[in-house]
This record gives sequence, structure tokens and C-alpha cells, in this order.
Amino acid sequence: MTTLIINIKELLQVRETSVAKVSGVEMATLPTIKNAFLLLKNNLIADFGSMDQIPQVKTDKLIDASGKIVLPSWCDSHTHIVYAGNREQEFVDRINGLTYEEIANRGGGILNSAKKLNETSEDDIYQQSSARLEEVMHLGTGAVEIKSGYGLTVESELKMLRVIKKLAQNYPITIKATFLGAHAIPREFKENRRGYIDCMLNEMLPQISKNKLADYIDVFCETGYFTVAETEEIMEAGIQLGLKPKIHVNQFNSIGGIQAGVKYDALSVDHLEVMTTEDIIALKNTKTMPVALPSCSYFLSIPYTPAREMIAEGLPIALATDYNPGSTPSGNMNFVVSTACIKMKMTPEEAINAATINGAYAMGISETHGSITIGKKANLIITKPIPSYYQLPYAFGSNLIDTIIIEGQILA
Repeated sequence: MTTLIINIKELLQVRETSVAKVSGVEMATLPTIKNAFLLLKNNLIADFGSMDQIPQVKTDKLIDASGKIVLPSWCDSHTHIVYAGNREQEFVDRINGLTYEEIANRGGGILNSAKKLNETSEDDIYQQSSARLEEVMHLGTGAVEIKSGYGLTVESELKMLRVIKKLAQNYPITIKATFLGAHAIPREFKENRRGYIDCMLNEMLPQISKNKLADYIDVFCETGYFTVAETEEIMEAGIQLGLKPKIHVNQFNSIGGIQAGVKYDALSVDHLEVMTTEDIIALKNTKTMPVALPSCSYFLSIPYTPAREMIAEGLPIALATDYNPGSTPSGNMNFVVSTACIKMKMTPEEAINAATINGAYAMGISETHGSITIGKKANLIITKPIPSYYQLPYAFGSNLIDTIIIEGQILA
């Protein structure tokens, strides 16, 4: 199958040579070609350039993108798409004055989702999750990381990871799976934290490794959840079984989680709403990608990741949705990009870089995703006719997507 896209108003994120990520001042540069063509063969990018260099090739499909922008599909490196039910009552509770932490202390939050998931069949969870996955694909996401962490028992954590694996088998989108058993201490272990950690290390992890159910391991390193010492022990156990860490840190407090992530060469540290100077310095010149989740800040009315300070210190930033039932019930990466510009003062170039090439890095897939580079996956967003790519974050409430292509196939 050969597809030729012609008369592209502007082709974004063009990289002749693949880069793993962009950092600091590099984030302000978004390489583009105006009046461009893009050639796809099967599921890969085969060629691109300006229209005056268009090759003579026989094509199966011709797309005229006059007036339209083409860019790589979004890479959403932090989601919890697999869950059961919703937490809309907690949304109302927060409107009425309760904080996220107060709701959690009353048995809500993650433990509420765990109760619902434990009561829901695997088939039902799959059906609910596949509907969410299809929605985000139509919103332009071409690669997604999905975490467990709403099971908190051996059986239910494995159930979640099996659902993630089934989604990866049944949909063309690239999916990475993360084991997040260390999301919260379940009620039955409230007086026995050590017992639950031992359960994760000695029962969950060996089965996950044996059945190849996860790529990464995650921990919610936060006051009231898991300490830095516990986080390090869990990361180390995962690493021993081939699972690279990606960890939740600094959502409400700075307690040393970033330093722990860097120490264990975590692929990413995610949330970062509360950052100290020491936290920013700890991330400099490391392989660890800082990931901001601005729609979580929006939904919970908590601080936003200080992007400007971090970029000024030469750090890279990735953007992701944190799609989950409690703090971000949305997987709309277009809104994430807009919110990063509006609330975090990232430029459109920085935000698009953060949601494409840096998002791919935070999932370990930057060799195949995140830019317009020959040999990479043919995962694309074709916009409606728009004045410029600035319109993407500017018109934050509009659906500006005309066509989605994933693995070379137009999404129906």
C-alpha cells in the first residue's frame, strides 16, 4: 500500500536524521517544510520534501492536503486508560470543597477505583477500555503507555495487564504496558505496608515477568503513598526482572523522588507539579525525561509544572494526558498541548516537540515514532484547513483534525 500526500501547507517535525529527544533551547525549534509532499509505503514513512521535488511514483492512494498541516501523531507516555466505572461523585465532592488528599483519606481516590475494578469482569474492563482507546486514537494519539495500578491484588493487577496486552494485540496503535502495583496501599494491608510490598515483589512481579505483561515499572512516590526508600526497593526489583522504571513524583510534595529516579536511571519522572531548584538540578545531564501532565493540574486545580524554569536550565520536557478516572478523565492530547501553552507558557513549538518526539522518548520508542523521518511509523495527523500550526493550541476548544493515519492506514 503506497499513499502519497501532496500540497501539504506545512509538514511539521521533519527530521532528516532521527533524534532521541530535544532539550532546553532546542525545544523552541520545530523543523518544517512548507508546500510539501509525504510518501508512505505500507506502515512506514518512505519519503518527504517540497512539492518541487516530488518523485514520480505509482500510488494506491493520493491525498490532497491543500491548506492543511501534517504532523506526527501524538505520543502519550502516561495514561491509566484501563479502569472500571468512573469517579464523578468525587468530582462533585471537590467542587464542594474536599481536596484530592481528603477524598483519598475517606476511602475514595485510587482505592475507590480498585474496588470497582475488582468487582468488574475482565471482558467488561476490556470493553470499557477499548472505547477509551478508540476515542484517543481519533483525537490523534498514535502511541500510548497504559499503566496498571487499580487492581492492588495479584489477580486484579494481572487482569489489568492482560487487558492492556489484548488492546495491544487488537489495535494498530503502539501500546507500552507499565506495572503500577505501587499506586496505593490497599485497605487490607493498611496496617501491614511491608506485607503489600512483599506481595508485589514476591508474587506479582515474578508472574508479570514470566508472562511478559509489562515493559516498565512505576511507583507513586508521594507523601501518604510510597516513601523514597520503598520506591527505590520496588524500582530495583523491577530492574532485576528487566522492567525499566517510569515513576510518579512531585505531584503534591518534593520528597526526593526525582533524585531516586535519576539514581536508578528511570526513563521518565512524571507529574512534577511541585519542583525545587534541587529537583531541577538533579535532572540536568541525565537520561531521564521529565513529563508534565497539565490537564491533571487543570482538573485538580493544583500548580502546573514550571516548564519555563526547567527549559531555561536546559532540560527536555514531554507532555502526556494522565488519562484516569480520578484526576484527569480525558485523553485529549490536543487539549494537553493547548494547556501547556496557555498555563505553562510553553511556545507552540515547544509543546509540539514535547508531545511528539519527547513523548516518544518517554515511552522508549523514539527510534520509530515522534517525527517525520524516513523509516519511522506512518502515524500522522492531517488537520483541517487552518492558517498555521499556531491554531492548534490557540483554538483549544475546536476539533481541527481532518484525518488520522495510524500504521499507514486511515482511521475510519
